[in-house]
Amino acid sequence: MGVVNVTPDSFHPSSRAPDRLEAVSRAVLMVEQGADWIDVGGESTRPGAAPVPIGTEAERVVPVIEGIRDARPDACISIDTRRAEVAQKALSAGADMVNDVSSLGDPDMLGVIVDHGCPVCVMHMQGLPENMQKDPRYGDVVAEIRGALESVAERLLDHGLAPGEIVVDPGIGFGKHLEHNLALLSAGRCIAPREGMPLMWGVSRKSMFGDLLGRDSSEDRLSGTLGVAAMAPSKEVDIIRVHDVAEHSDLYAAMSALG
Repeated sequence: MGVVNVTPDSFHPSSRAPDRLEAVSRAVLMVEQGADWIDVGGESTRPGAAPVPIGTEAERVVPVIEGIRDARPDACISIDTRRAEVAQKALSAGADMVNDVSSLGDPDMLGVIVDHGCPVCVMHMQGLPENMQKDPRYGDVVAEIRGALESVAERLLDHGLAPGEIVVDPGIGFGKHLEHNLALLSAGRCIAPREGMPLMWGVSRKSMFGDLLGRDSSEDRLSGTLGVAAMAPSKEVDIIRVHDVAEHSDLYAAMSALG
């Protein structure tokens, strides 16, 4: 899954594409480089980020989604939003899936998902972006996050979604310290609450590599990102959300060639 940030303030500066033409061009290139999904977001949810007005978020993402759909009718497009109103507009514009970092935190999001009959990715986050990294605490981080994801997944199953339409994401870096992130990555498939539910990891260039490797700038975290990505198949991960599609495509091509 290639990341297209239609924002001026996402944590990785090189991923920012606030101009519509640039964002569409970047998405098309990612498809050509091997991305199975394009994830379009109009609100930064980095630690400490303030919420963006709903209208602003929608104005950022809808034209980009329309542009991607026109340029690549075959593309699979995900809308990265926690707002039901934005999800509704994005799906109507041609998005195929909702990637919701708040796990249905908007009370209207469930209805939008059900009405459109679309897949959804639900992610765990302790707190909100503006405060999630202040003092995250867990007893058993793997059990607690699996339980939280299971609770959300059950709501979706009860409303008719199939397990394969519910992607789960442990939320690396969203209300977690390094030890929490490492425990969740080590757990791999154990995080998924039901057989057949796809598992997604989003670790690309995140601050955990600053803590783990001393790489303070996101520009210096590609090698660490690829190291985690190389472990993903052994952990039965289905989707890797990344900023660097070409490099990940090369990684998996080389791994495949070696059997």
